[in-house]
Amino acid sequence: MFLELRECKARSNSVSEGAKDHKYSLFNTGGLLRRTEKMEAILMKAASFIAVIILGYGLRKAGFFKEEDFYVLSKIVLKITLPASIIVNFSQTKMEPSMFLLCLLGFGGGILYMALGWIMGGKDPDEKGFQILNLSGYSIGSFTMPFTSSFFGPAGVVVTSLFDTGNAVIALGGSYSIGAMVKNREKKFSFIPLCKTLLCSVPFDAYLFMYILYWLHLSLPVPVLNIAQLVANANAFLAMLMLGVGFKLSGDRTQMSKIMKMLGVRYGVAVLTAAAFYFLLPFSLEYRQALAVLVFSPIAAAAPAFTADMKGDINLASAVNSLSIIISMVCITCVLIAVL
Repeated sequence: MFLELRECKARSNSVSEGAKDHKYSLFNTGGLLRRTEKMEAILMKAASFIAVIILGYGLRKAGFFKEEDFYVLSKIVLKITLPASIIVNFSQTKMEPSMFLLCLLGFGGGILYMALGWIMGGKDPDEKGFQILNLSGYSIGSFTMPFTSSFFGPAGVVVTSLFDTGNAVIALGGSYSIGAMVKNREKKFSFIPLCKTLLCSVPFDAYLFMYILYWLHLSLPVPVLNIAQLVANANAFLAMLMLGVGFKLSGDRTQMSKIMKMLGVRYGVAVLTAAAFYFLLPFSLEYRQALAVLVFSPIAAAAPAFTADMKGDINLASAVNSLSIIISMVCITCVLIAVL
């Protein structure tokens, strides 16, 4: 009798363990399926962005768009749809004072790249000026914002906007002012031209406007937000189409080693920065995920235009800028797969 009871208990334990193993197996399979589905969703959305860029490039090659149409699309994105996106997403997210530290991260990233550009430029003032201008700054509003808004929602857009506020000081005039000063061997830096450049930027004004509303504890009327939402819905498509229309690889192929060196430094630092932001910062997971994506943004879109104003190598600047878009597209997709 005693032996029979022991055998029954042993069989019961065996069945129980088998059921437990089966449960864990189903759980693991379910987790794997969810991970696969999430990866497919990321790849599909990233592929849709790439498809729109290719569409814009193909339409320009076919003659549907002319080269000057890029500037028309750029004005629509930077002065209408992007500011609308900023306004809508700021209105949908609860802000905290600690989040404004993100502005310093965007500004600090630009300072770091400017310092590296100064080192890489060697002793030649022209080369120093070129490196400072074309290695620093992030192209966020017209490139990374569609990614963060699609994958992280309003909170991701607010993180992006705060980071881009600090970045804007570098990308929209800071790097140009320092680069020109170094190139021309000037010793005095003036803040007045930089402030004028920043205040003429509609996205920067939108950031500033929403910050003021936040500190005053005010909000926009619902009808205004509804109109802004309608306009903001077009931002991702128009931004990607604009990039495709403006995409252009030019420059001397003998300078390819210089281009690869610049991009190698740029994205090598981005890998280290992304790891530091993701693992070390005391923000919520969603914010750290967005920051890990942001540091892989392409080089500031205004860099080639500023290079032309400095009478620098515009073809080389355009080549570096366009290649950074391709690399950033691949890097951001990989980061999204890794962190989501």
